[in-house]
Amino acid sequence: MTENETDFPDDLEEPQVEVLDEDSSLGRSTGEALTPSATALSRRDPLGAYMRDVQRYTLLSKEEEHDLAVRFFEDDDVDAAKQLVTSNLRLVVKIAYDYRQAYKNILDLVQEGNIGLMQAVKKYDPYKGVKLSSYAAWWIRAYILRYILNNHRLVKVGTTQAQRKLFFNLQKEKARLSAMGIEPTAEVIAERLNVPERDVVSMDMRLASGDASLDAPVGTAEGRSVARVELMPSHDAQIDDTLADAEVGDKFSTKIHEFGETLEGKEKKIFDDRLISDEPKTLQVLGDEFGVSRERVRQIEKRLLQKMKDFLRKELGDTVVEVYESD
Repeated sequence: MTENETDFPDDLEEPQVEVLDEDSSLGRSTGEALTPSATALSRRDPLGAYMRDVQRYTLLSKEEEHDLAVRFFEDDDVDAAKQLVTSNLRLVVKIAYDYRQAYKNILDLVQEGNIGLMQAVKKYDPYKGVKLSSYAAWWIRAYILRYILNNHRLVKVGTTQAQRKLFFNLQKEKARLSAMGIEPTAEVIAERLNVPERDVVSMDMRLASGDASLDAPVGTAEGRSVARVELMPSHDAQIDDTLADAEVGDKFSTKIHEFGETLEGKEKKIFDDRLISDEPKTLQVLGDEFGVSRERVRQIEKRLLQKMKDFLRKELGDTVVEVYESD
């Protein structure tokens, strides 16, 4: 899977993220970038415990990283890939922490980011002249953003490329236009983001409203609560109509077979092999079997259909026959 093959938001840019060193905000000694004080890294803090585990893995120098990347790229050295992943786990936490306002469970984001990191290591080409951290940052962000999008609500709000772009950029674009003194109408936003106007309107409504449960009570009737789903119209046929149609259908099928028993010769053959067969023969095939032209077979079939219609009308009545002719 390449960058172009991912189904992620198309507005992602590849950030220039350098490999974190020992003095970075997520270095070995502290967790100050993650928490306001060192006391937050208590034994009961899952993120703190994870950070302590992550800090056990040493950071790589530029030369070490390149050598390991070459070993994995050329020889599929799994141990080399493992070292590349573990040495960049702190980078995943740093990027995940940037999205703490969008999704509260940082560890969930870290988990998705780690998958993106492994994908980056798998696809990384050490001969391109790009640092692994810069390349991996794109994959990490992409996986985190996709996870946030898919878990923002119980009902997904971004199922197309245009909707995903709007999910991440609609509010920012509205604020940007307002700051410029431009009214952020759906038409203007659609033009600036190059998306359909109807998608702008739809996404704006989705983001402005919460999810509504179909099982939530919306009123009472006869001393009991009534759920929203009970008030929704059904597109299915009523059970009485369904049973009636099934009964009529059985009678119709029975009469058709009774009609077939009255036939002989070519008409019987056409009826069995063409009119009621699951794999009806063509006019040409039947013509070859009879030694006549396909047009002659068509004439016999037309006459046979009229005879069958007259038989069914006599047995079942005009109304039933007309209904099945319309179907």
